[in-house]
Amino acid sequence: MAVCVGSGFIGLTAPCAQTQKFNLTYSCFFPEHHTQSKLSEAWCKEVENRTKGRVKIQYFPGGTLTKPPQCYEGVVKKASDIGLSVLGFTPGRFPVLDTAGLPLGYTSGRIATGLVNEVYRHFKPKEFDDTEMMYLFAHGPGFIHTKGKPVRRLEDMKNFKWRVQANTELIVKQLGGKYKTGTINDAKAMFEKNEVDGSLHPLEANYGFKMGDVVNYITAAYPITYTAVQFVVMNKETWKALPTSIKNIIREVNNEWIPQHGEAWDTIDEEGMRYFLDHGGRVVGLSSEEAARWKKAVDPIIEDYIKALKDRGLKGEEIVRYTIDTLNSMQ
Repeated sequence: MAVCVGSGFIGLTAPCAQTQKFNLTYSCFFPEHHTQSKLSEAWCKEVENRTKGRVKIQYFPGGTLTKPPQCYEGVVKKASDIGLSVLGFTPGRFPVLDTAGLPLGYTSGRIATGLVNEVYRHFKPKEFDDTEMMYLFAHGPGFIHTKGKPVRRLEDMKNFKWRVQANTELIVKQLGGKYKTGTINDAKAMFEKNEVDGSLHPLEANYGFKMGDVVNYITAAYPITYTAVQFVVMNKETWKALPTSIKNIIREVNNEWIPQHGEAWDTIDEEGMRYFLDHGGRVVGLSSEEAARWKKAVDPIIEDYIKALKDRGLKGEEIVRYTIDTLNSMQ
């Protein structure tokens, strides 16, 4: 029960729609210092400010409330009210949206972020039905990073052991490399323990996750650049309990934060490149002929993914074609 003030009386009633307060928790996998973590925390504060303190959000960065692979299920089961993590941390759980994580040749985080939200709006996939979608975003082009020696030709992929997750595993497997699974949170330690000597990740991770301390070379294989899709979702019951006025405020903030996340990826990609170069890193390019070989080499991944979607009763060709056509229209 709550004390509510009406027009001309004060009494004990059910909680007033205009005075009830909501204390929520937010689990984020990004480490506290990361730009995307700071932006997520700013989202919390913006919601608090616009609701005039009726919504308070306790923010937990760095996977301290729920570990990255458990984040989504943690929201479903209300270990947290809100969660931010990566689709690829739970391979196969989000087949429609993870289409965007294929090696489609991304050029920026802004474009990748615009794409994934467009694909979500178009298909409204059932894979997210057990939570309330806040928004999605995606990092800039994921490149080949190596320790000790560079990858100059397609055949060089076989000479490394790669840190992979989800769709990067598809890429490495297709190109004949050995690999070990690990999230980007695990990656630096895996290099330091000599468990791996290669990784596919965006430039920002060279600073944001200090990968620039352990890798020496980047191969700018643009034809196979991929992205990783990140989600921000809310527990269904938590969302249902919020008044319409607060829901509308959150939706407004969500729409404003989508482009901010995409632009932030591009900004911190530049920071990651500077950090990498300042630590003695070198960038290797591909000739046009070699680039064409790489593009052809990953084409079977696309065809296999269409089949995998069909095997799950989904419209594989339509989903993949829409994703590729939309991306091509944006860049």
